[in-house]
Amino acid sequence: MPDRDDRPSAIPLPSSPTAQSAPPVRPVSVSTAPGKGIGLTVGGTAIITFNDAIMKWLSAFLPVGEALFVRGGFAIPFICLLACLTGGWRTLRVGRWKAQLLRGSLVVAGSYFFFYSVKYLPLADVVAIGFAGPLFTTALAPFFLGERVGWRRWSAVLIGFGGVLLMVRPQAAFTGELGWIVLLPLCGACTGAVRDIVTRKLMATETTSGTLLVTTFCVTLSGLATWPLGWVPLDSQLTLLLAATSILLASAHFLLITAYRFAEAALIAPFRFINLLWAAIFGYLFWGDVPNATMLAGAAVVIGSNLFIWHRETRLAKRR
Repeated sequence: MPDRDDRPSAIPLPSSPTAQSAPPVRPVSVSTAPGKGIGLTVGGTAIITFNDAIMKWLSAFLPVGEALFVRGGFAIPFICLLACLTGGWRTLRVGRWKAQLLRGSLVVAGSYFFFYSVKYLPLADVVAIGFAGPLFTTALAPFFLGERVGWRRWSAVLIGFGGVLLMVRPQAAFTGELGWIVLLPLCGACTGAVRDIVTRKLMATETTSGTLLVTTFCVTLSGLATWPLGWVPLDSQLTLLLAATSILLASAHFLLITAYRFAEAALIAPFRFINLLWAAIFGYLFWGDVPNATMLAGAAVVIGSNLFIWHRETRLAKRR
């Protein structure tokens, strides 16, 4: 079956400026195996939710930049080891540096949006608002990936955004106690959607390990840049927790990046809503947080929209 990434996108991602002097990168096929893509997405998001709960707890003791730097320092050797075990050092080769750095920058922005969100907001609320990400992905897929989205899925996207407005409550966002903080998860959802689009394009030629390593370097360096703002000394408990989160996050992103080899972005993105269940459980067990009725209603609308998009895509896939 022809690769969808063979089609021209609205904004083609640039290749490496040194591509002529560097050895050619062997193309990595993007197959159509939606079951594998969905399974990898579900597994990756489950690990990420547990990691998010740990980082929310750590945010009370550590500056965000310091946490990202230390976590990245542990993650980089783990990624290299993972690459060596799964395909050798050649899997760390990178061909499209500009596109890789674009993805890394998007992950950096999303990381800061997220960690400042969970520092001040309940974990389940942040995850629920983050469900706008798949809606943004579905809306952007036709323009950047050439994936067809019909009027039914466009309707689901619009209804889903109505649910997002219900959760965010724009008027309360600027008049409530937390003010604009409640908009941070929505900003994170936007950057996450663009990241997913870039990831899908990269998977046509780039390796999972190489992509993950570049992204981790970007996040780690962004954390180091905050050192002049003031860091705090680390004890053994905090260091061990950061080491654990680095391994968890690297493993989760390895699964999520690999998922885009087997399924379209518009298909696998809706399955991330499973995060809400785990976020609600962790939030209640660790902090006693219970989502309010408005948040749950908005989340239900967004989840329903995502489920419809998945159902519609599945039916269309059977006709092809």
